[in-house]
Amino acid sequence: MGLRTWLLILLSNILVSAWAAPQAVVDAVQMPAWLDRGGRVLPLTPGLEVKSGDRLRTGEGARAYLKLPEGSIVKLGESAQMTYQMEPVPSIFTAALNVVTGAFRFTTSALQKLRKRNVSIQVGTATIGIRGTDVWGKSDKGNDLVMLIEGHVEVTPAVGEAFELKEPMAVFTAPKGGPAAPITLATLDVYTARARETDIWPGDGAARRGGRWSLLLGNATDESAALERYDQARQAGYAARIRPQHAESGAWQYEVLISGYANEAEAAAAAIRAKASLSIDAKPTH
Repeated sequence: MGLRTWLLILLSNILVSAWAAPQAVVDAVQMPAWLDRGGRVLPLTPGLEVKSGDRLRTGEGARAYLKLPEGSIVKLGESAQMTYQMEPVPSIFTAALNVVTGAFRFTTSALQKLRKRNVSIQVGTATIGIRGTDVWGKSDKGNDLVMLIEGHVEVTPAVGEAFELKEPMAVFTAPKGGPAAPITLATLDVYTARARETDIWPGDGAARRGGRWSLLLGNATDESAALERYDQARQAGYAARIRPQHAESGAWQYEVLISGYANEAEAAAAAIRAKASLSIDAKPTH
């Protein structure tokens, strides 16, 4: 096995391993998705630590879940970009999320709502002050939108006074660079459609922490062919890894895999997406 292969495997393992207490962790990802850190671009993969200053990006049709240290979940929809900043403040979790574009959902459980936190979310030009809650938002070319699902948030637009959202399904909308519109209430159908933009459903083909099924992208006896497939997948936002093993003949074989699928059905759904993006006939493997 060549030195480059071992170095690539070692680097991949180091980036995923936790050498210190994580600031945040990727909980699930429906690829393609990437993380930008200090000039490096990494494919997003379950279990990957997200550190202060990192940027997360999702591709077309993708989703990603980020679990914060105090237990909240941030869900990103397709074609989204978000930067993550955490401040080392004792006794209270303090963080700032900047959703540059795309849709997101910030969710806490009943237990997590009791924990002290100071989280602000920038949605385009509007800023949300989070108090233990469930809130959805989106920034696109024309508008910044915030929809309260549960709890209480304060939204400060770029122009004008701050708004308090206290009623479930209350919606704040502001055009880019303009004053906010009056608060409205979303219907159940609207809520369902917006939640679908950020939530991962069973059968979507998402990889999760602890998933034991994999997607086989290729099996080669030639090291360079395996590396070519590995590089292709990772550059396209698919978190491939190489698993070297001895064949019965004693020669080395190199499997290119994506791990983390809960079952065969999820891996099969991911195979369809991988074929469309990478033109690879991938198949589930256990």
